[in-house]
Amino acid sequence: MNPLLARLHPYPFERWRELTAGVAHRGDLTPISLGIGEPRHPTPTLVEQAITGSLKGLSVYPPTLGEPRLREACAAWLAQRYGVRVDPATQLLPVNGTREALFALAQVVIDPTRDGATVVCPNPFYQIYEGAALLAGARTAFANSDPARNFAVNWSQIDAATWGRTQLVYVCSPGNPTGAVMPLAEWRTLFELSDRHGFVIASDECYSEIYFRDGADGGPPLGGLQAAHALGRDDYRNLVMLTSLSKRSNVPGMRSGFVAGDARIMKAFLLYRTYHGSAMSPVVQAASAAAWQDEAHVVANRALYREKFSRVTPLLQQVLDVKLPDAGFYLWAAVPGRDNEVGDDIAYARGLLAQYNVTVLPGSLLAREAHGINPGRGRIRMALVADTAECLEAAQRIVHYTRRHQAEPA
Repeated sequence: MNPLLARLHPYPFERWRELTAGVAHRGDLTPISLGIGEPRHPTPTLVEQAITGSLKGLSVYPPTLGEPRLREACAAWLAQRYGVRVDPATQLLPVNGTREALFALAQVVIDPTRDGATVVCPNPFYQIYEGAALLAGARTAFANSDPARNFAVNWSQIDAATWGRTQLVYVCSPGNPTGAVMPLAEWRTLFELSDRHGFVIASDECYSEIYFRDGADGGPPLGGLQAAHALGRDDYRNLVMLTSLSKRSNVPGMRSGFVAGDARIMKAFLLYRTYHGSAMSPVVQAASAAAWQDEAHVVANRALYREKFSRVTPLLQQVLDVKLPDAGFYLWAAVPGRDNEVGDDIAYARGLLAQYNVTVLPGSLLAREAHGINPGRGRIRMALVADTAECLEAAQRIVHYTRRHQAEPA
């Protein structure tokens, strides 16, 4: 067996199942899960029609590079959404969802023979980043999010020696679980560090199309390629952005996205993927092209999330320290503690499940101890992916549970 497998940590959902194995749920309340970030809005009809209309494509082997129609649709979307240009032949590849690509990219860019090969991750983080790094033979370093700065990642926590060993940096903007969006100033800092030390930046942007404000108060989140373009880096050197249709178009089961950026990295990534056998089905390619070419369903989807968050967030604010995020479909809430202490997120979530049959994910399971703290400790992640009525019911139960929890003697 590959000895690197022993370095992997249990996945957060696996750890949560273990922690709740003995919890007796209340049988008189229908279970509601806010634990998994799986979109549950309806799949657009145009995607379903594209799938059924393309079934003859199953009779041929798909090219790893993807069909020109799909690559051109993705490049056109980047131009429309971010005002950037990429060459669909050399700077863009279709992938089977961002999870697969985030993992595979690390295997391409990391040289484990270099002493101290390191991957820097935000903290808390999507655990694929860590797993990809460890299985590529690298070590990990973590930069904590800062609640005082709207959960911006504190990149200054990484010292010069660590930056010197870094080969890959994962960025998640909008963030999972915090919803924070990286501003241009942070991008400038990372680009300068990348130029100095030569590391690749992987920008995970799968939540980019779910945001809550327009106009002067906000708008579409800034993307990595967009930031590079604004700073005169139109070759996108050492930068790869990754995005997906799962959240944007409510098709997580289709496993479809694309990566774009530095042509040199794309060439190496294509070579790896040719041997890896990860070509996208022609049926999925046809449906993906249809989805990337349509914005009406994205606007409607965003409106559903906006209504949901506008109704759920004020309810939860009665009892929890929680704010509307910059973007994404998570609420990242602090749980109440005793005497101004940080609350116990695992005990809180276990009690909520036992007494009110609502599942949330303890924040400490999404982070690692770094720089003296676990930045997820005392927080819970709530995925508002169900319909509005179910999310409101969950919020009401959370309010009732929290008030009872606070009233209990220490």
